[in-house]
This record gives sequence, C-alpha cells and structure tokens, in this order.
Amino acid sequence: MTRKKILGSHVKRLLSGVSDHGSRHLTEVETDLVQTGFLLEEAIAKLSTNFMAIHAAVSAQQETIDLLLAGGAPTPEAGARLAAMQGEVGTYVNAAITSMQFQDMTSQLIDRTLKRVTGLREFLGTLSSHGAEMLPESDNDEIVELLGKVSMALAIQSLELRSVLRKAVSQQHLESGDIELF
Repeated sequence: MTRKKILGSHVKRLLSGVSDHGSRHLTEVETDLVQTGFLLEEAIAKLSTNFMAIHAAVSAQQETIDLLLAGGAPTPEAGARLAAMQGEVGTYVNAAITSMQFQDMTSQLIDRTLKRVTGLREFLGTLSSHGAEMLPESDNDEIVELLGKVSMALAIQSLELRSVLRKAVSQQHLESGDIELF
C-alpha cells in the first residue's frame, strides 16, 4: 500500500471515529433532555392534581370548622367525613412529596447530560491538541504515527466516558417503592 493510501486510510478512520463518537453522544444528550422534559411534565401534573385535592379537602374541612365556630353541631355524616378527610390529606401530601422526588431523577439526567457535553468537549480538545503537534513539514510517517496516537487517545476517552455514564436513572426509598427509569 502506498504512503498516500496509508495516510488517507488513517485520516478517514480518524474523521469517521470523531463523527461517530460525536453523533453518539449528541444523540444521548438529546434523549436525556427529552426524558427530562417528560419527567418534569409528569411531576408537575401530579403536583398540580395533589395540591388541588389538598385544597378541596381543606376547604371541606373549613366548612365544618366554620359550622362549629358558629355554635352549630355537625351531623354524624359530616363528622365521619371530617375524620376521613384527615387521612385523605395525608395521602395527597405523600403523593405530592413523591412527585417532588422526580426532581432527583431529572437532576440525575441533567448531570449525565452535562457529563456527556463535557466529555465531548474534552474529546474535541484532545483532537485539537494532537492536531497542533502536526507540522506542515511533517512527513507521511510522522503523520501516520500522530494519527494513530490521536485515534487511540480518542478511543480510550470514548470508552472511559461511556463507562462513567449509567444508563438508568433511579430514585430509591420512596413511599411507593423504588423507581428506575430509562
């Protein structure tokens, strides 16, 4: 194989590796951001529902309290309903707290996304710093050697980044049990 073909082969492999690595991590960043959006939408909807239910229960309790303050006596049904509402409010508060714990999962997704972006920046920085070592007067053997070093450094960085990033996002010890997403 001629030197020109060897050099072309190394450049092609390097550029292909950079493109594949960058595309893979940007796809993962996009996926994490979409998942974060879904988590936030779900958590906000659940919070809204539970806070509105708490408001309705407290309003109903207030009617009975107002009746008592006015000197009236609640009916046995109203008394039973008032006692039941106490448990309902606790259930709604627990559900709201569980919904707020989705913040932890979104925080994990955002942290993972930032690590991907930082890893991609470092990856491109490695490419840039090794590229600076190449001089215009470098001969083919020096260029081939440098391209081999760059390819190896980038492959190692890619594997290290992939091993650091967990796929699953989880929250443990919620009232409703463990949750693992994605």
